[in-house]
This record gives sequence, C-alpha cells and structure tokens, in this order.
Amino acid sequence: MIRDYQAIQKTWFVKGKQRIIPTFGKHQGLKLIGTLNYETGEVFCIEEERYDAETFLRFLQLVLERYPTGKIVMILDNARIHHAKLIQPFLKEHEDRLELVFLLPYSPQLNLIEGLWKWLKSDVIYNVFYSSVQEIRKNVQAFIQRINQKPEQTIDRLCVQL
Repeated sequence: MIRDYQAIQKTWFVKGKQRIIPTFGKHQGLKLIGTLNYETGEVFCIEEERYDAETFLRFLQLVLERYPTGKIVMILDNARIHHAKLIQPFLKEHEDRLELVFLLPYSPQLNLIEGLWKWLKSDVIYNVFYSSVQEIRKNVQAFIQRINQKPEQTIDRLCVQL
C-alpha cells in the first residue's frame, strides 16, 4: 500500500533552512500487487481497490496469462489471503504450472519484491508532495514503465544478492 501521508521520510537540509514538505493526509493511497521475474528483471504490477482473496485469485489468473508457458514459482509472505480457501481449487487446477512458496514469518528481506516496493517509495513518494492520488498513480506507473525499459538494472539492484 502506498499512502498519501508516507511523504515524510529522512531528509537533510542546510542548518537554518528547514525543508518544508506539505502533505494533505487524507489516508488515501494505491494498493499494488506485483511480481518480479528474478530471471528477466520484468515487473508486472496492477492496482486494485481492495486486497483480499478474490483480488489475489484474479491476480494469479493474470500472472498465468502473462506467462503462458513454463513453471511459475511465486515467493510470498504468509498473508492470510495467500492461504485462503477460495484460491485452493485454482492452485490445485494449476499445480503443474503454479507453485506458491511461503517465507518464514517476519522475513520481508528474503522477498525481493519488498525491495522493489522500497525502491519505488524512495524514488516516487518520499519527500514529495502530491495533491491527489491520481498524481501518485501517474508517477508510480511511470516508475514501473521506466524500470521495465531497463530490466537488467532491476536485476542488478534487487536480484544480485541471490
């Protein structure tokens, strides 16, 4: 979740010239779901209104469409929706193509997509004032497009540590 009030982060300024970063704090934001292909560096990301089991199921369907051949292994945290009963029949039906691997609790540093979200926030959100969620959305989409144009940089930044 990228929230409109996340703007304020660590910053520096010349002594006596404090940097002022306005916020409007309406508690709005973007809910993003994404994948990072560790081999190609490609990022596939969608925005949804809610993040629940139905949304996750739709996302899994989109992932299979996006990658129509081969085995897909997704590394996930242990969010409740990733284990939901609703998705179990779908997983069973596609077990030859789709495998979900769950990380240990409290280990986001092992999931490289978390590094992508951190990168996105530092490049797009932190210490910048956006007057609307639409403006945030536009800049997030531009970021995703920009990094997908040079996926080798994404691999260098996020995947080399593997």
